[in-house]
Amino acid sequence: MGKEKDMLEQKPKDELSKYLLNRVRELEKENVQLSNDNQRIKNGYSQRVRWLEDKKRSIENENIRLEREVRRLRSELERLRTMPLVIGTIQDVLENGKIIVKSTTGPNFVVNTSQFIDEKNLVPGARVAMNQQSFAVVDVLPIEKDPSVLAMEIDEKPGVTYDDIGGLEDQIIEIKETVELPLLKPDLFTKVGIDPPKGVLLYGAPGTGKTLLAKAVAHETNSTFIRLIGSELIRKYIGEGARLVRELFKLAHEKAPSIVFIDEADAIGAKRLESSTSGDREVQRTLMQLLAEMDGFSPRGDVRIIAATNRPDILDPAMLRPGRFDRLIEVPMPDIEARLEIFRIHSRNMNVDEDVDFKVLAARADMASGADIKAICTEAGMFAIRDGTGYSPRISRGPSPRSWARWRRGGKKSPG
Repeated sequence: MGKEKDMLEQKPKDELSKYLLNRVRELEKENVQLSNDNQRIKNGYSQRVRWLEDKKRSIENENIRLEREVRRLRSELERLRTMPLVIGTIQDVLENGKIIVKSTTGPNFVVNTSQFIDEKNLVPGARVAMNQQSFAVVDVLPIEKDPSVLAMEIDEKPGVTYDDIGGLEDQIIEIKETVELPLLKPDLFTKVGIDPPKGVLLYGAPGTGKTLLAKAVAHETNSTFIRLIGSELIRKYIGEGARLVRELFKLAHEKAPSIVFIDEADAIGAKRLESSTSGDREVQRTLMQLLAEMDGFSPRGDVRIIAATNRPDILDPAMLRPGRFDRLIEVPMPDIEARLEIFRIHSRNMNVDEDVDFKVLAARADMASGADIKAICTEAGMFAIRDGTGYSPRISRGPSPRSWARWRRGGKKSPG
C-alpha cells in the first residue's frame, strides 16, 4: 500500500515537471521571437532614421543652393538696375586733380575722378566712363578697336609649307631673307651695320603662287600674321579708310613682331591722278595714310609688310620706293622644270596610274600656271570618279593641259 501511494504521489510531480519544462521552452521561443522582432523593428527604425537624416541634409544643401541663387539673382537685378554710364574723352588734366572731359553728348565738363583709378591712366585722349548724374569719372576704358581690324589677325596658321610650293626656290630664299631673317636673327643686321628690309612686293601673273608664298610665311614664322585685301581699306565715308589703316598698324605694333600681308595691293595703291571723283579722292587719302604708316615719321618697329599684286604697272611710284618695299620679287610663270615639280606636288596624294608621264604633261602644259596645273589634277580626279575607276586616268582622256590652259585664259570653246 505504501509503494502504490508513493507512485501516485510521484506521477503528478512528473507531469508537473514536464509541463513546466514545456512551458519554459515555449517561453524561451517566445522570448527569442520577440527579440528577433524587436531587432527587426529596431533595424527598420534605424534605416528610417538614417534615410530621414540623409533627406534632411539633402534639403539643407538644396536650401543653401537656392539661397545662393537668390542672392546671385538679386545682385544681377541690382546690377541691371544701375544707371548707364556716359562715355567721354579726357581733354586735359588740371593741377588740382580734376580733369576736363568731352562727353559724347557734346559739351565739355570739369569733373572729379574716383580714388580707385590710377592717375597714370588719366592722360589726354583716354576714353573714360562717367556717372550720368555727377559726370564723375568712375573707370578708364580700353582703347577702341575696329572689329574688322581684329578679324584680320590669323589665329590658326595655314597648312601650306614651303614644300608645297614648286618652282619658286629663288623667290623663297628672297622672302626668307627679307621677312623671316630680320625677325629671327636681327643681330646679324646690327653686326653688318644696316637696317633690315621692311617690306616685300610680290608681283606676277595670276595663279603663279604669290598668295601661296604668303601662306607659307604665315605657317613657318612664329610672328603674328595679319592678312587683309586691299579693297577692305576702302570705306564709304571720309576718313574711315585712313582710320582703319591707323588701327591696323597700331594692332601690328601691339602684336609685334608681326607680318602684315596686303593681297591685291593694286586695289588701294593705284597711281594718283589729277582728275578724279570724290570716291577716288577718298581712296587716295587712304593710300596716303598707308604710305605714312609704311615709312613715315614714327618708326615701324618689328612690323614687316608683304604685298601681292598682278598689276605692278598701275601702282603708285611712292609705294614702290625703297623704305616701303625694299624688295620687288617677281613670281614668274613656271618653266618646264617648275611645272614638273608642281605636277608632282599636286598629285602626290592621288592614286595615279603608272602610265602617267609627268614629264610629258609638263612639256605640254607650256601655258599653264601653278593654279592651272592644280585644276588639271583636280579634273583628272573628276574624270576618274566619272569613269568609276580607283585611280586617276591619263590626262589625255580629258582636256589636254595646253588646250585647257588656253581655255582658262579666255577661249570661247571648252577643250575636248
